[in-house]
Amino acid sequence: MLSSVKQKFYYYSKSQKRGLIILIVLLVIIQSSLFVLFVSINKNKVNKQETTFISSSYLSKVLLIDSLYQSQHLKKDTIYPFNPNFISDYKGFLFDMSKEEIDRLHQFRDKNLYVNSAKEFQNVTNVSDEWLEKYSSYFKFPKWVNQQKGELKHEKKGVTKKDREEIIEPICINSATNDDLQKVRGIGPAYADRILKERASLGGFVSIEQLKFVKGIPEETVVELSKYFTLKTYPAYTLLNINEATINQIKELPYMNYFIAREVVKYRSMNGDFVNKQDLVKIEKFPIDKVDIISLYLKFTN
Repeated sequence: MLSSVKQKFYYYSKSQKRGLIILIVLLVIIQSSLFVLFVSINKNKVNKQETTFISSSYLSKVLLIDSLYQSQHLKKDTIYPFNPNFISDYKGFLFDMSKEEIDRLHQFRDKNLYVNSAKEFQNVTNVSDEWLEKYSSYFKFPKWVNQQKGELKHEKKGVTKKDREEIIEPICINSATNDDLQKVRGIGPAYADRILKERASLGGFVSIEQLKFVKGIPEETVVELSKYFTLKTYPAYTLLNINEATINQIKELPYMNYFIAREVVKYRSMNGDFVNKQDLVKIEKFPIDKVDIISLYLKFTN
């Protein structure tokens, strides 16, 4: 059959043979061009889909981080009623008090004296009128103080000895026992045990705010705890220089692990030294809700 085709091919003139060859070449070129075009179009579609997916994924992560950061700031700005007699160094810092103002309050309290009104608090600490206007509405004094004010106003007898005996002076959370904790409304044996285990694993609390992160304890119960417990003694610990620490050193910090520590070191190597705790929240997967507590274990200067 092949010889037959060859014989037929020889019947064509030279111009016909040339035209036939050109036609075959054109067909091959057209087919090749169509194939390349088809592959190119499909590749562009795939790349576009991948780019869209990556952009969408990245955008969703950014939005999630922003929402978490904003929610933590809103949560941080929430102020619960508190007894100003027991403002710690940390809480005073959060309330924009100067070191001198906090020291004046602590010196007053060291004499076993108490302030019983916003004006008396200002006289002791010398806080400004603007500060008092901003925070005094959150002051919460013991029940007998309010009763005494009402009775004096109506020229009645002062509070009884029994009323005064009901005053509960906050206990240091780092020395509290299981029984002490269970005296707080909402704290049973299980919660008390969790708090003590958390304290032991940390080596002691450095902030009363750490009670928020004890597993399972409701926020309203944490508020109750803050009424009866404070920080008077702190655990012995050395501040870790975040700009010099290794991954293994960082992972040993409370609320940290190897993967977060690795991201911290990676971010530091790419962006330079950390200046303050706000730099930490820029790290992917960093526990933003705990940044204030974690920063208490760190120093940021070389």
